[in-house]
Amino acid sequence: MLAVLLFVLTVPVFGAAEAGPPKYVFYFIGDGMGIAQRQSAEYFKQVQEGNPDAKLLMNTFPVAGLITTHSANDTLITDSAAAGTALATGFKTLNGMLSKLPDGKNVKTLVEAAEEKGMATGIISTTRLTHATPAAFASHNVSRDNENEIAEDLLDSGVDFLAGGGYGQFVPKNGPLKSNRKDNRNLLEEFKNKGYNLFVTENEVTNFKNYQPDNPQKVLACFTYSYLPYEIDRVNSKSPLPSLAEIAEKGIEVLSKYQKGFFMMVEGGRIDLACQMNDARRSIQETLAFDQAIAKAYEFYKKYPNETLILVLADHETGGMALGYGTNGFLNIKTLLDATNYKKDYVKHYTGDRIAYFTYIEQDLGLINLKEDEKAKIERAMDGVEKSGDQLQIYIAIQNVLSNRAGIAWTTLGHTGSCVPISAVGVEAQKFGGFKDNTEIAKTLAILMNFHLN
Repeated sequence: MLAVLLFVLTVPVFGAAEAGPPKYVFYFIGDGMGIAQRQSAEYFKQVQEGNPDAKLLMNTFPVAGLITTHSANDTLITDSAAAGTALATGFKTLNGMLSKLPDGKNVKTLVEAAEEKGMATGIISTTRLTHATPAAFASHNVSRDNENEIAEDLLDSGVDFLAGGGYGQFVPKNGPLKSNRKDNRNLLEEFKNKGYNLFVTENEVTNFKNYQPDNPQKVLACFTYSYLPYEIDRVNSKSPLPSLAEIAEKGIEVLSKYQKGFFMMVEGGRIDLACQMNDARRSIQETLAFDQAIAKAYEFYKKYPNETLILVLADHETGGMALGYGTNGFLNIKTLLDATNYKKDYVKHYTGDRIAYFTYIEQDLGLINLKEDEKAKIERAMDGVEKSGDQLQIYIAIQNVLSNRAGIAWTTLGHTGSCVPISAVGVEAQKFGGFKDNTEIAKTLAILMNFHLN
């Protein structure tokens, strides 16, 4: 099992001779993806496929380890900006800061170092491209919240393949598309003037999927105003939007046209957001979608095993997800598979009529035969909505009831200080096993690649 592999921290050396640096590097980051997130997704996969031996691909990689994630703050709990900075640069910083030291000094990222070596680069995310993790690889800013400035940094970054959500940061305030900018600067036009092939909004998805470069090209694909949808909602709504796996596959097609290799960062960003809502099913589906994206890189690795390195890691754990709840002593993952409330991407707002809402929960969401403690949990959320108007409390309460029925528990709506897993396969993968701090991953990779991080 994964837990056993992760605690076997003495990693065998695969081959006595020192290999040269890999030509192709995949850096997969599951945002918020701790050990329990990976385990629960694997157990769900086994139930869904009716195969008790089914495994996540990432859980089969020959090298495994654990990573500590604390930031430079006086806390064990990092945010995604500080954690992304550690993974991108090998340096600790304060929560909220992007690829800057606490004193404000810029630190070079792996993407920037790869570009200095003539490698092609790619950044992919299911969040906004200007969100903390992708931003940490191509931007330097005192605050992750300065997303319009981060968008300008992405324009100047020279990254060859950028794909995800969040066109709101790139389009002018008074333009035809919904914008988050405070000015009328049209970054899309500026990207186009720099030679980028643009695929913006859902209207360009078909063109993106059909795009087949026959020589080195630059791509900016930004399909949604903000985040890409959760995978389960994308599938259920029959959305034309590409999956993370499809985006990663296209990234490989584009970047493999460059002669000097590539460095590609791929973020499964909505694992974190699902866990912030204590939504076990969406966490699982996002992790499975992330694994499918890894499979695209693994197909490439099998073609070039002596030139490719795949690293799969996380920036931090989210939600304090625990496999085991109360005194039940067992998991019932099938509860999540059978839940009917996942046929919708929303939960109806509570407006004060408790009897009607409990009828809705039973008939529309499929949560039947509520026990007294389950009903009390939802009623406390109703109390909260009546006081503050925050409808998320209802959603989170319902997800907790469903999680608990499956034997899954949560300790928080935020991040935790728990270690996160890393898996690796390919050239010099053994260097990344064991018990490490997150800064050691970037530093180890930099040494391997002859990068100079400062």
